[in-house]
Amino acid sequence: MDPYREQTPRGSRGEEPVAVYVHIPFCPSKCGYCDFNSYAMDGDIVSRTANALVQEIRRSPHTGRPAKTIFFGGGTPTFLPAEALLSILEAVREAHPPVPECEITSEANPGTVDAEKFAAMRSAGFNRLSIGVQSFDDDELRSLDRVHTADEVYRAYRAARDAGFSNVNLDLMFALPNQTVQAWVRNLESALALAPEHLSLYCLTIEPNTRFYRLFRRGLLPLPPDETQREMYERTLDLTAQHGYEPYEISNFAKPGFECLHNLCYWRAEEYVGYGPGAVERVGPRRWTHIKHPVAYCEAVERGEDLACESETLDPATVAFERLMLGLRLQEGIPSDLTPDLPDRAEPLIQNGWLELQDGRLRLTREGRHWCNRVVLELSA
Repeated sequence: MDPYREQTPRGSRGEEPVAVYVHIPFCPSKCGYCDFNSYAMDGDIVSRTANALVQEIRRSPHTGRPAKTIFFGGGTPTFLPAEALLSILEAVREAHPPVPECEITSEANPGTVDAEKFAAMRSAGFNRLSIGVQSFDDDELRSLDRVHTADEVYRAYRAARDAGFSNVNLDLMFALPNQTVQAWVRNLESALALAPEHLSLYCLTIEPNTRFYRLFRRGLLPLPPDETQREMYERTLDLTAQHGYEPYEISNFAKPGFECLHNLCYWRAEEYVGYGPGAVERVGPRRWTHIKHPVAYCEAVERGEDLACESETLDPATVAFERLMLGLRLQEGIPSDLTPDLPDRAEPLIQNGWLELQDGRLRLTREGRHWCNRVVLELSA
């Protein structure tokens, strides 16, 4: 039982707005690259989890704190029936009254949405969508174990616009098995032609405990070489800039004014409240993770038990490291005086062209974006 959650009085942090995350752990199938807390489950457990989420939110010790952002992630939130999705949103809005202009996002996968569901979501208050495209090539989609087609991507995008969504993100991956630079550019140009307000463009990473990891260990996953991945990212920076997108984070590109406010809370190491199986929450000096499996989560909620399966207290050194690690991903960078020895550690990286110092902030250069992890290690060693 987590003592922080047990001892935190309801509304103890007053009216300070907070980012709110809701985790929906279900997907139509498990993709080969995915290491998220997601399950290919159906039937009673889906409705049971939706009901448990509503119960958890209503019992939250943070009730009364306004929401500055609300984000439904997964998994696939749109795997839920619209009625269940909207009941959870209603519970969140009752517990965390949204501030004016609150960004309310749901992730959505093509094949789990239609015009009717999007219209219901928009009417209920969702005002931003993040559509999991990954690729516009059907062969690539099959290799990723995605269950949708390129045609379904286009239909989902049109349905989102028809429903009145004026803030849409498209999520794509590059450096896929056997992918060439030309194939990635075609994918990116297809996304740019749709003119979404935001693009999340991630290099495929091979995570342990995934099907891709097992293939990689056996030498059966032909990934593009490093120099090809570098060229893909360079073309990404050029093409997005030509179409008016700002590279405000290493993997995220937005039209001016359409940066993802919720994710900015994470990258700026701000507080966030989490609900649902496997959700992570950080309030004050404490961070904890919810019980991950939907069945165990539901049982704990129904019995009124504490939901934390992991917890930690963040000491000042950990907080400073995380601000550095996350903040360097942002184009805005980090304060040059974040830690006392940071200026001295940064100087060699400035000299070799990976960092720049401007207006009291350290930022990655274009070249430095390729070496972000190395820069973090050098600055925190």
